[in-house]
Amino acid sequence: MDDLKELVAAELAAPVDPRVSKLAAVIAARHGGASRAVLFYGSCLREKQLDGLMLDFYLIVSDYQAAYDKRWLAAANKLIPPNVFYFEQDGLTAKYAVLSEADFQRLSGPETRSVSVWARFAQPSRLVWAADKRAQRSAVVAVARAAPTLLAAAGSVEGEQPLDWWRRAFALTYSAELRAERTGRAGSVVDADPERYRRFSRPAISAIPAGAGVRGGWARRRLEGKALSVLRLAKASATFAGGVDYIAWKINRHAGTRIEIKPWQRRWPLLAAISLLPRLLKSGAVR
Repeated sequence: MDDLKELVAAELAAPVDPRVSKLAAVIAARHGGASRAVLFYGSCLREKQLDGLMLDFYLIVSDYQAAYDKRWLAAANKLIPPNVFYFEQDGLTAKYAVLSEADFQRLSGPETRSVSVWARFAQPSRLVWAADKRAQRSAVVAVARAAPTLLAAAGSVEGEQPLDWWRRAFALTYSAELRAERTGRAGSVVDADPERYRRFSRPAISAIPAGAGVRGGWARRRLEGKALSVLRLAKASATFAGGVDYIAWKINRHAGTRIEIKPWQRRWPLLAAISLLPRLLKSGAVR
């Protein structure tokens, strides 16, 4: 695990566009002294493109009660983590998810069947703001748990090459969430930077404890994951300004659809999400 932590620490510390760091600092300031770390991840990081896209962040906080002025937000974050918020600054738009340090550690590892966190942080990310050295170390430890958890969950296949293991593992995680991406998108995550996954393969595989696995099979994980995605979508309608427009934009971008949001759907985003979902599932725009 020490070799893996060193790789993770170096990757998290790699430079980013100064605008990303500035945005992260502003996000952290919104939650005051509860903010511990901000991580940047996702397609904007892979594509090295910011303009015209939505940046993805995770804000790690000490605890939910300290992070919010409103009790219901803290309760919602604890019950169905994470909460997701929309933010824009200096012409850039972003969404950020909020997790406590304890939940970040737990959801990065095999204690959970939910793929949401460990699937994302098995991919490249950057630590773009941290409150102190302890927060940095805590982020490294959590992120280092993600790749071994991902690979252990997928299980090894005799004769399979490491990059194919990664591709298969990400494909499994994509199947366990509601996704708008086309078939093959999971493989493109690895193909965007195969050398990175080659470097991480041996340390990540070595960090899998003997006999380790993630609780529950993939059929159960897919059922629970898609149900959880619906619950998170419903919760986001209360925390995410412009959420229904973002959902439509993302589905149109990845699935090639032409969804147009009507005025009533913006007024009632939860009803909009519920009304759109069956049609999207039937058409295959989300899976």
